[in-house]
Amino acid sequence: MIRTIIHIDEDKCNGCGLCARACHEGAIGMVGGKARLLREDYCDGLGDCLPACPTGAITFVQREAAAYDEAAVLRAKAAAEGHTGCPGSAARVLHPAPAAPAGPDGELPSQLRQWPVQLKLVSPLTPWLRGAHLLVAADCAAFAHGDFHRTFLRGRAVLIGCPKLDMVDYTDKLAQIFAVNDPASVTVVRMQVPCCGGIQRAVEQALERSGCKAPCRVVTLSAEGAVVSEA
Repeated sequence: MIRTIIHIDEDKCNGCGLCARACHEGAIGMVGGKARLLREDYCDGLGDCLPACPTGAITFVQREAAAYDEAAVLRAKAAAEGHTGCPGSAARVLHPAPAAPAGPDGELPSQLRQWPVQLKLVSPLTPWLRGAHLLVAADCAAFAHGDFHRTFLRGRAVLIGCPKLDMVDYTDKLAQIFAVNDPASVTVVRMQVPCCGGIQRAVEQALERSGCKAPCRVVTLSAEGAVVSEA
């Protein structure tokens, strides 16, 4: 259908991100340091983002575009706020203890910063993903590596999954997460088994597909928890 929708001139965009924050529908995200219209069906064409742009990079155009899908926008907002109907998938920001020695009983403090952690449950619009240092980990990794929280989890938002057991290709969802949130870095922690290559490939393909330029590090663990390679 022909309708009014925004256009972003990337040459004029200075990457401030004000339009993305002003877009209540979540239609705009930052990709490679530039604002981009990620979801045509999330753009209502009302232009809340226009006055937020300091460089005049955003204008209205009339063109062929997907219809505005208010129901999809509301579902995405509900998911981002944790109102998905399942208490276990309710998004929450946690406040881990700072780096500290073990307590008197030898217990180390948790470094988990958010909930949920399962990649299948996390909404790409969840606020704690924005600009975060991301850890994408095989769900076995934390059980194999004895110091996983202090070595890998501290200071990072975590997404975990198993491409073999979940029977899903994570590429599309990761690409959306990277495109919307422009992460500061991505660390992949996988096991030294063939099926774990799926999570590494999904991250690498998602980075390329989304145009995200975040540095990516891949750490491979043995079944005994030792780091066997890092790239």
